[in-house]
Amino acid sequence: MAKKTVCIGILGTALDAGKPHRRYERWRPTYSLFLHNDLPIAQLELLYPASHLKLAETIRKDIVKQRENAKVNLHQMSFEDPWDFEEVFEKLHEFARGYQFRTDRNDYLIHITTGSHVQQICLFLLTESRHLPGQLIQTGPPRGRDKDSTPGTYSIIDLDLSRYDALAARFAAERQEGQQFLKSGIATRNKAFNEMIERIEKVAIASTAPILLTGPTGAGKTHLARKIFELKRRREQLSGSFIEVNCATLRGDQAMSALFGHEKGAFTGAAARRDGLLKSADGGLLFLDEIGELGLDEQAMMLRAIEEKTFLPVGSDKPVSADFQLIVGTNRSLQDRVAEGEFRDDLLARVNLWTFRLPALAERTEDIEPNLDYEFDRITSQTGQHIRMAKEARKTFLDWSGTASWSGNFRDLSAAVTRMSTLATGGRITVKDVKEETQRLEGMWAPLAQGGHSVLRKYFSVEAISAMDLFDQSQLSAVLEICESSASMAEAGRRLFAVSRVERTSQNDSDRVRKYLVRFGLDWKSIRTR
Repeated sequence: MAKKTVCIGILGTALDAGKPHRRYERWRPTYSLFLHNDLPIAQLELLYPASHLKLAETIRKDIVKQRENAKVNLHQMSFEDPWDFEEVFEKLHEFARGYQFRTDRNDYLIHITTGSHVQQICLFLLTESRHLPGQLIQTGPPRGRDKDSTPGTYSIIDLDLSRYDALAARFAAERQEGQQFLKSGIATRNKAFNEMIERIEKVAIASTAPILLTGPTGAGKTHLARKIFELKRRREQLSGSFIEVNCATLRGDQAMSALFGHEKGAFTGAAARRDGLLKSADGGLLFLDEIGELGLDEQAMMLRAIEEKTFLPVGSDKPVSADFQLIVGTNRSLQDRVAEGEFRDDLLARVNLWTFRLPALAERTEDIEPNLDYEFDRITSQTGQHIRMAKEARKTFLDWSGTASWSGNFRDLSAAVTRMSTLATGGRITVKDVKEETQRLEGMWAPLAQGGHSVLRKYFSVEAISAMDLFDQSQLSAVLEICESSASMAEAGRRLFAVSRVERTSQNDSDRVRKYLVRFGLDWKSIRTR
């Protein structure tokens, strides 16, 4: 679909005016924009002072008369002094931040012929900084003998932003603000991480293309995705909700329905119509975590939803539209999944335009201390209790942290601070509290470091495994190993219940296996497709 051209400009209280019965005989810059056949402007956003509403309405009437399908939106913006740089810049900047630009659908032109010179300069600066994401357009009156005729001339100026580094420095503080927002205000010390956040901030503001976040479980992919959403909402680039989906939890026949919705009666149990998560994300941001676990059929539907912004709910032949910002996350190599035949290469190509790898906590140990302070502040804001950490206790924890494995990354750090804060006597964490917590973490990580229960890591995150009792870890590992080596669920049941089944009058071994797997959010299909 071809993009629509939208023009933004300021009403020329002198140049755009004219005697009512003779106004078509003179050149008027705003009206002339719609007289050029090779300039297909479909929409005008016209800023006007309250005292000139009548003139603005006349301009709108004339434009619509000239170009029937044109749309003109009027925005009242009055200046006490249109030559006061501070006032003009502030109000135009506020308009730019509040206007919902859709660069994926529209091309924007910024008209700098009308208004005071200060207003024109401010429009230039805001376009250069990409607050107004478009090109400049300048119009001029007819020349020579045709000076009284229309439409006159126009020229489009595509700024070479690299030539204006000095001007771009004006907005360094605002960019820093955006980067700090993505980092939750944490003064990270890792140079590579800070540089990555700077790039993410630029991409998030300037692009609507999918973003791929990689990195180990617990590295902060979900947290960062939500922060990107909040940043775009602050700039009014999104109007919808943040929808998070863990693809590893979408199992069996219900996966398609959960994502794309279904019609009433589409399958057994579909008692009512359901919109689905993609429709819920319309106008907002959809975060697909662990996208590598998505089934191939769901991948095909997702590819269509990304490319065409439409999809078919289960049981429907009528396409449903949904337009959303997409962020996907994975802790596995999608290239390896493609090689294994478990992930579509065309879907990878669509989500792999902007890829950022979040480092593990053990790779940025210099950031443990500022994140430790962040966690204490978080607990204080949630509980109202100020937690203190004795100087020696803090040193003990940081010294140990520098060499720890941090298998669960920031999730483990957050959980550790929460436990120490909860158990601290009088809100003061001591060396004894620290040593008890570090011993607990080391004990939790030991089986993983030694390769214990490795089968569990195919199905669960480190955090999820750590939350299981050792008894459940051992039992579930044994069950999964039997299931993986059995040709059917019935065979797995016969092997698992070889003794107890002899004493039972009803030997429904498959049902016993199914019910056991359901306790942990698993099913037979999810095991056989690993």
